[in-house]
Amino acid sequence: MATMGTNISREDVALNGLQEITRRISEMGEWFHNINLKGVFTAPHHFLGDFPSVKWKHIAPALPADLSGATVLDIGCNGGFHSIELKKRGASRVLGIDVDDRYLDQARFASQVLGLEIEFAKCSVYDVDSIPGQFDYVLFMGVFYHLRYPLFALDKVIKKVKGSLILQTMVRGSLTSPELHEDYHFWNTEVFHNPDFPCMYFIEKNYSGDPTNWWIPNHGAMEGMLRSSGLKITAHPEQETWICAPSHVTKDDGKYILDHELAGTL
Repeated sequence: MATMGTNISREDVALNGLQEITRRISEMGEWFHNINLKGVFTAPHHFLGDFPSVKWKHIAPALPADLSGATVLDIGCNGGFHSIELKKRGASRVLGIDVDDRYLDQARFASQVLGLEIEFAKCSVYDVDSIPGQFDYVLFMGVFYHLRYPLFALDKVIKKVKGSLILQTMVRGSLTSPELHEDYHFWNTEVFHNPDFPCMYFIEKNYSGDPTNWWIPNHGAMEGMLRSSGLKITAHPEQETWICAPSHVTKDDGKYILDHELAGTL
């Protein structure tokens, strides 16, 4: 007696795949990056909308479309959106680091679903200088204002930048960088009443329900810190993002600014 075989259509296979992706996304907890995983979005109800795509669409055109042979370090990679985007552009090596195991699991899963070979590792920004070598592109997205010691971290990050640093941070207060004098008299207090003067807002408790929102710069402060750390601003593709290149990140003796600061010789 002939037996009837089970006919499984391509549509059924695709549907089962999408159901499994949906299940895994849900199992991994809340996602902060809304990533399209073969038609299933990881954070479709994000309070910032289609984030980070809503910002990335302004940043992406400022970077080369072809990154063949380039190396990328994604600091605070979260769910892996930016690592994935640069790997799609042909980067030979992409390393994403974060301190949150949940985010790292999400990033690994997302890259696996998309068939992209990306490295992810647990590492603090404060230990980033322990990673061997430098990278053509270093992404430092959405991390700066979450740090209790942001300038210390930036000076460490700079040691990893061979080509370009792409930094994004929350900005509050003035969105204008003023023309600054080389020096100000001790009794000149009026300058501090100028809302455009560089400043950082310290959040003692919470901002937006998040106790890790420590320091939020205004526009002038962020640009001042980038220059102070030895970087040249090469592009400002959107309100909260700067693209920079190393300019004078080391002193005449070849040592980095941070090394001099810690040795008391800056």
